[in-house]
Formats: sequence, C-alpha cells, structure tokens
Amino acid sequence: MVHFRHRLRALTVGGLALLTAATALPASAAAPDRPDRPSGGGLSAVIRYTEYGIPHITGKDYAQLGFGQGWAQATDQVCTLADGFVTLRGERSRHFGGDAAPDRSLSSAATNLSSDLHFRGLRDARTVEKLLDRPAPLGPTRQAKELMRGWAAGYSAWLRQNKITDPACRTADWVRPVTALDVAQRLHAITQLAGHGAVVDGTTDPRPQDKKPSRTAGVPDPAKASRELLVRRGNNMGSNAVAFSGSTTADGRGLLLGNPHYPWQGGARFWQSQLTIPGELNVAGGSLLGLPVVTIGHNADMAWSHTVATGMAMSVYELKTVPGDPYSYLVDGKRERMTKRAVTVPVRGKDGRTTEVTRTQWWTRFGPVTTSMEDIPLPWTAGSVHTLVDPSTDNLRMTDTFLALGKAHGVRGVQDALRRTQGLPWVNTIAADSQGHSLYTQSQVLPRVTDELAKRCSTPLGRQVFPASGLAVLDGSRQGCALGDDPDALQPGTFGPAAMPTLVDAPYAENANDSPWLANADRPLTGYPRIFGDIGTTRSLRTRGAIEDVAAMAKRGKLKVADLQRQEFANRAPAGDLAAKDAAKACAALPGGKATGSDGKTVDVSPACDVLAGWDRTVRAGSRGALLFDRFWRALVRSVPEQRLWRVPFSASAPVTTPNTLNTADPGFAKALADAVGELRAAGIALDAPWGEHQFVVRNGKRIPLSGGAHELGIWNVVTARWDAQRGGYHDVVHGSSYIQAVGFDGSGCPVARTLLTYGQSSNPLSPHYSDQTELYSAGRMVTSRFCEKDILASPKLKVVRVRER
Repeated sequence: MVHFRHRLRALTVGGLALLTAATALPASAAAPDRPDRPSGGGLSAVIRYTEYGIPHITGKDYAQLGFGQGWAQATDQVCTLADGFVTLRGERSRHFGGDAAPDRSLSSAATNLSSDLHFRGLRDARTVEKLLDRPAPLGPTRQAKELMRGWAAGYSAWLRQNKITDPACRTADWVRPVTALDVAQRLHAITQLAGHGAVVDGTTDPRPQDKKPSRTAGVPDPAKASRELLVRRGNNMGSNAVAFSGSTTADGRGLLLGNPHYPWQGGARFWQSQLTIPGELNVAGGSLLGLPVVTIGHNADMAWSHTVATGMAMSVYELKTVPGDPYSYLVDGKRERMTKRAVTVPVRGKDGRTTEVTRTQWWTRFGPVTTSMEDIPLPWTAGSVHTLVDPSTDNLRMTDTFLALGKAHGVRGVQDALRRTQGLPWVNTIAADSQGHSLYTQSQVLPRVTDELAKRCSTPLGRQVFPASGLAVLDGSRQGCALGDDPDALQPGTFGPAAMPTLVDAPYAENANDSPWLANADRPLTGYPRIFGDIGTTRSLRTRGAIEDVAAMAKRGKLKVADLQRQEFANRAPAGDLAAKDAAKACAALPGGKATGSDGKTVDVSPACDVLAGWDRTVRAGSRGALLFDRFWRALVRSVPEQRLWRVPFSASAPVTTPNTLNTADPGFAKALADAVGELRAAGIALDAPWGEHQFVVRNGKRIPLSGGAHELGIWNVVTARWDAQRGGYHDVVHGSSYIQAVGFDGSGCPVARTLLTYGQSSNPLSPHYSDQTELYSAGRMVTSRFCEKDILASPKLKVVRVRER
C-alpha cells in the first residue's frame, strides 16, 4: 500500500509537470469567441482530490482551469446546477408548471412563471451578450471569458461522459449541456440579487390602473416596509467576518475568520476547491455554484471574506406620464416613449399539455417599469409610473473582481483589485494578510444617490423611505435629478472607489450585516452617504455580540488560528446574556407561578424559572435551557416592539451595550413565557431538554445534532432551521453557517488554514461527501487546509483524475 502511494504521488508530480510545460494555444486559436457556442474542443485539466472530496484543480490556462472547475462542480452538484440553468433559460414553467416556486437562488420570483418572464425577457433583449461585447474594464476581460467558456465545456463534458446517479435528476430531460453564455447569465443573475432580481414580481407584468389609488395603499408605514426589505435580504444571505491586524496576533501577521450564512439547499450553496494555473494563479476557498472563480478564500499571502452589505443596490424614479398615454413619460417636458417587450414562455398545465403565455414588460431610459417592491406598492396610475434603477444590470465584472482578489498579495492588493474592477454588487469585503494588515471596505456597485440628490429630488414617498433604508425614490421628470458620475467610477451613474467606507489596519475589522459604522467600535466610520447604510442607530444583537467577542479577543492579543476556531464554535447567545437572568427572576415572581398565554389559557410556568436561571447562555448541542429560552425569546420579540422590550433605551454613545435590561413588566413577557412553556409541553419536550436533541438534520436516515442558533439570539454561528415540535423541534436547516474559514500565516508561504463546508460538497445522497462535513460541523471540528504541494501530496486520501473534453 505504501509502495502504491509513492507511485501515485510520482505520477501526480509527473502529470503536473507535463501540464505545466504544455504550450497554451494562442488566443486566436484557442476557441471561437462566440459565447453562445460550445467549446472548440481539446480542453483538459488535472483534479487532485484530498479529504472530504475537496478538489485541487490545475489547468495550463484559464480555459483549462475553467474546464476542471466545471467538471468538478458537475460531479458534486449536477442536479442543483442543471435546475439553475433551467431557471436561466426561462423554462421552469415548461418543466415544473407555472405556479410552483423556484428556490430563489437566482431571483426573488414567487412563481416559476414570474421567474421565466424575467429571465426570458433578459435573453430576448440580449442583455448579457451586449455586456460580453463591452471591452474591459467596463466589460469582462479575455481571461474571464475564457474561464466561462472552460467552465461550460467542463460541465457539458461531464454530462456526456458520466451517468447521473443523483435521484433528483437522474432521469430528467431538463439536464442539458450549457454554453459560456449560460455561465455569463448565471453571473449576471447573481449580481442582481439585491437589485432587479430582488423585485422581479413587480416588473414581469406591469399594467396601468384605471383608478388612482393611494401610492401607499395597504402600507401603513412605507418606511418600515423598506427597512424590512433590507432586513430580509440580510437574513436570507447574511454573514459574519472579522480580520485581526498583526498588533493582536501571536506572530504579528494577520488573521481572518469568515462565516457566511447562506442557504443549505438549492443554487445558493457554496462549493469548495483550489484553483491553480502554475505561475499565474493559486487560490483556495468557496465558490457559489456555477461560478468559475473562488468567491471567498485565501492564497499564500492574503485571506478574504464577504458579508452582505447594507448598501441599497437599487433606486426608483417616479415618472410623470403623458395625459391619455400611460406608455409615454416626460423628462424636462419632453415626451419619451417606453420600450415594449412582449415575452412569451411555455407553460405546462395540470393536464400535462404545454401552452404559450405572453406578458408585456415596459422599459424606460432608467430601467424596467415596476408596480411593487416586495410589500411596497408602486401603482401605475393615470398620472405617474415608477421605474427601477439597478446599476448591476450593466455589470458583468464580478468574475474579474474575484480573479483579481485571488491574485492579490495583501490588503493593498485587495484595495487595488476592487478599485480596478469595481464588480462586487452587494457585499462588504473583509481581509487580512501575512504582513499584518487588516481591511474592511464596503466597495460595492451602488447607484450614485448622494444625500444632496436625495434631499433635492425625493418624492413624498422617497422622503419617507430614504432615511429609513437608503431606498431612493426620485423625481424622474427632471433631468437635474439624474444620478451623475464620479470621476473614478468605471460605470456611469455609480459611486467611485473614493466614496467607499473603508477601514485599514484597525486591530479588528468586523461586520455582521449592519452598516459600516461600527466595523471597529473604537474607530467608527462616518461621513458616507445614507445609501451605503445608517449611522447612530441600534445594532442587531448579532453585531453587538460579535463586537463584544472580537474586541475582547483583540484586547487579549497573542491570537492564533485556534482562537478563531474557538470563536466560531463558542455559540454564545448574547440575547441570553442580556435577558435570561431577568427573565428567570421575573418568572419566579409570577403569582402562583402561573401566566396566561396568547390563547387565553393559564399555564404553570414555575418549572421554567430554574431552567432559565441554570442555562449556560449558549446554544451548544448539550446546553439545557437553550430551547426554552429560544422559543420564549422568539415569541417575545415578535409581539413586543423594541421601545417596550428594554428598560434602558439605545444610546449612540454606547451602541454595543444598549439597549439593555429586559422590561419584564410588559404584558408580553408573561404571555411569551406561557406560550413557550405550553408549546414544549404539548409536544412532549422537556423544558430542560438538550439543545442538540431538538436541533438536528437527518442525512440518509442518520440524525445529526447541531449547535448554533438563530440570528434573533445574536449567535455568531447562525443556524436557521424549520420548527416543527411534532417532528422533534428544529428538524432541518434552511440557512446558516456555510463555508467557514479560519486563516493565518506563519511566514512559510503555506497559509495556516482551517475550513469547513457545513453541508458537504455534494447534494447527492449517494455521494460519500453528502454529509461528511456536516458531521464535522456537529462535532465542532474543521478541516486542515492542504494548499501547498507538499501538503496535497501528503494526503492519505489523495486521488488524481485527468479530465478531458473528449
């Protein structure tokens, strides 16, 4: 066996030497430059698998590297990827019916029909093809296009050469080869997730109304609705990340802990790999499915992560329509006609027969007409219409941004990469490097809505929602209300790099989906436009808890990667630290130990008092009392607004420690406690049951207990699971910690990294990598990264595969 392993490693080294020495084809001969055609052929790559099915992919150029990435992703995620390409082709209604719901990984569409109308409309308009034709840097570089071409060829070659075993699609007729254009369309869809893609239902079938209803009919508080739009985005795809500078670490080098919170099922999953072009690129980390680049990761000198930003990626213009012609509008008194797009999609009926459905979409000079933004109605009346502005509709630079990040040798390189490419649509970037530098920056593509512009041009609705959320609703009838240009912005109508809130070399730089303001509580960021985020407002419990934790770590100093791993799995519940003691005390003071629930029934809550008092304030698997507090706390914050929840209100001078002191005198307190106790008793669940017995996932019949908890509790290690008391509690994870990395540097050229993909590499229940890392996650363990050659070759699980297009 030892002899065989030595031979295998020798073959690996020899194969890589041949690959490295191979001469790349000249650009003119590499392949046709048509993104809608299959690859020209002849692509190949070497994939070396190590523990937990992590592939280390080597190609001699960008097309070959993309080929290996596409092949390897198909191996693990073919059904999930194929489902996404059905979405992008606008064919969900044909295969799955128009009323069913997509997984929302590529847009917010509530139904397949709405999704198809959106994506078919973009295809009919050749939106992505036009972006591909733009010369770099406004459009994608040749390298980015080659990666897309290679990825499509690798995925398609895998389909030709392998039999699908995943039950989700092994007999499906919708699994088909793809082209580079399909890959580019996926990239484009992801860039719009916080803009046009977030409000699809309002743009796919807008129609003028005969009557003139109130512009905020059905919305008693538009400002609150706009805030909730932002909160939902952060909760659906949230994250934590912290970078520590060398002043806090044991060796004077930087450290980074990244913990994105993303869906555990569907197309928004991460997938892990290492991508190498010898002498050109060497980067490891997590990629969103279908992307040919590492999106969160590290190289030999630098590590970075992202968190979903508070920047409002879209804005709205209200236009005055021409009297008697709702399809024309006025700008400075001049009439402009809307562009009509009739979009037709095939829809399978309940009888199995397919019919064609046609809807009309309308576009203005600013963007698509929309009649709603989630819960904010924007009716198309006889006098006005609203149109969406999303700069990411014209952004296909994300691949180049991630390529540049993967090549950056340090924090300065990260800043340079973001400045040159300007392709990140809706995230913050947090980074640390081997020289001891740290970085937080909200460098994202945002409509250039300055505070002055908002003040001068906001409509009545805009004056309500912009201060609350950064959503601008502007007067589009005046040319003077146009977005304007920053001199350092690549894309017209967007903010340039100089405007981005940025913090360099702070002892710690942290974000948990709040605004840039308290990236470091001792060095608050201010002075940025409201559209980036707010200042001087209450922080979430997750932000407050994270700042408390990382500030204490920085103050303690001498930090190592092991300290990052301990932070990830500490599972402290800041809500418990703030409220459990007061709750237990108030519980014990209830007359007769009884409280009345929301159903009017009296409940004996006296046993809950000792459980709350004895709870260790964590959501570790063995924690007793966590479940009771969790159910109580959720019920409480649903029914009691913040101004009544705490006795000590928020103070901008003490934003990490306020508000505090639970207001147990509010009637909602006793009611929430009664509801929680009654709920658990009715389900036969002990009030002091261990957390892990009632938060778990089942994989191939095996029940895996999980630590971690909800955003509402302030947990760093977020786990959002479906609650069903009759099925045992939180029985499946919808969203939460995903690709976790703890990275440091020791000067050897090989980063000190621990990683974890919480749900494993594969969605296929027949794969050995379906739940292997989920079991690691359950145990609070991580994978030791194999980045350097010597470490890859030393893997006891090393498997080498040479993949070819033919």
